Amino acid sequence: MECPSFNACIQKAIQDYWDFDALTDYGAQTFRYKDVARIIEKVHIILEASGVQKGDKVAVCGRNSARWGIAFLATITYGAVAVPILHEFHPEQIHDLVNHSNAKLLFVGDQVWPKLDASKMPGLEGIFSNSNDEYKILVARTEKVRYARENLNRLFGERYPMNFRARDINYYQDSPEEMAVLNYTSGTTSNSKGVMIPYRALWSNVKFASEVYDEHVKPGENVVSILPTAHMYGMAFEFLYEMTRGAHVTFLGKTPSPTVMLHVFEELKPKVVIAVPLLIEKIVRKAIFPKIKAPAIRLALMTPLLRDRVKLNIRRKMQKAFGDNFFEIIVGGAAMNQDIEIFLKGIGFNYTIGYGATECAPIICYAPWNKFVQGSCGKAAPRMEVRIDSPDPQHIPGEILARGMNVMLGYYKNDEATAATLKDGWYHTGDLGVMDAEGNVFIKGRSKNMLLGANGQNIYPEEIEDKLSSLPYVTECVVIQKGEQLYGLVYADPDEVRKGGLTQSQLAEQMEQNLIELNKIIPAYARVQGIKLMPEEFEKTPKKSIKRFKYIDYEI
Repeated sequence: MECPSFNACIQKAIQDYWDFDALTDYGAQTFRYKDVARIIEKVHIILEASGVQKGDKVAVCGRNSARWGIAFLATITYGAVAVPILHEFHPEQIHDLVNHSNAKLLFVGDQVWPKLDASKMPGLEGIFSNSNDEYKILVARTEKVRYARENLNRLFGERYPMNFRARDINYYQDSPEEMAVLNYTSGTTSNSKGVMIPYRALWSNVKFASEVYDEHVKPGENVVSILPTAHMYGMAFEFLYEMTRGAHVTFLGKTPSPTVMLHVFEELKPKVVIAVPLLIEKIVRKAIFPKIKAPAIRLALMTPLLRDRVKLNIRRKMQKAFGDNFFEIIVGGAAMNQDIEIFLKGIGFNYTIGYGATECAPIICYAPWNKFVQGSCGKAAPRMEVRIDSPDPQHIPGEILARGMNVMLGYYKNDEATAATLKDGWYHTGDLGVMDAEGNVFIKGRSKNMLLGANGQNIYPEEIEDKLSSLPYVTECVVIQKGEQLYGLVYADPDEVRKGGLTQSQLAEQMEQNLIELNKIIPAYARVQGIKLMPEEFEKTPKKSIKRFKYIDYEI
């Protein structure tokens, strides 16, 4: 299938939607498409005058913001390689990734910059603030870089003496196999690797989004950016697609707590909601579950004549919580708790769960909400093939393999990891799953997480965690193995404990009871020996997956 220039898609959209609102920092400034185009052109002048060549790396690090987005777009439409770095990484990790990527320039947010040490990033020729639309210089190590920024307005005026117009745009025409983005994984099971994303993968993911969304998302309509745009999930589906569609993206720029999100959804009424399971689960547990536990509601749910009416009422409340204007909520990035999923499916809520990876920029599997099979993560996305490496893919879990237009070029400066992950064109995901006769994929867990029982049984800790997390006062949990014994590490939300009026000794007693209940509902070979209460939340990646590898050797 022919893959047109991705940058040509961006260029056409900016020209077509010139006067539409494009990017907004929530509660602050709004940039129209023509404003975005003007600032992109100024960044191009900075890159050119700084001596940046096509294919050079330019890093962008900071909270989600309009200027972050513009710096990113300016980099790829110039023909340089964008290196988005999650602002939630530790400063030392940011230093390492800037150095590892060979970035020549860094655009950095004001929240991140005070924590960084420029002397630890000696390869950078310049550092610019992306917290204002003029991208002020923070560090200039060459005269070229200083000249570029100090003479920016004069250089812009000389290039466009008769004002800058839509027809003046002439972006770099990319080819499918060129690297567009060097995106570092968020490290759920190990340290970060630099994923080389080609332009074809960006185009294919945006094309997929247009196939799913275009009927519902019209130019000018609202989408809220909740997920980090430095992560491929948020980048592809809350930013890049919208920029090709003429939609209006509002960057939240703050932690998406349930309280904040309920207010934002009510105000902006987004047409599509992209979310991680943790956000959905928190909203359901805090805003919905307490109401349906009321005796009258529970009785009504058991009464055939009232059940459908009550479910309709609950569904309407859920839809209202998300702005009441979306056609579906697409959940991805981690597994959904089974109890929450059963509840959502039971009330007919319009949600679906997709599956992807940074290495596929990100989409691998998807199904629309009205065809989505509960417990699955959909079927192979357009332009992708998926198979299970198993002698009996329908019944025996095997590694999920994917190939197609979305797959990466490989890992930057890491031939060994590339060779281990890309084999005969197939991307080896490291996830285990099964596939039914219709092609629906069901994830069982990570191959790296799989534990071996005393009698050789395969134990998937995620399945135990799913059941454990549904028990009282369990907010987050991880199951680990010590010798032949399994243990549950549990974080109990202090607010919930306080609300329940439990002392620490009562909480410990509750966990003993949870252990008894858990072991009743899991196979004997997967029995958990004990529960250890954690003093604080588990460390997570920016997409809110627990960094499991940090807890494998936790002392019990």
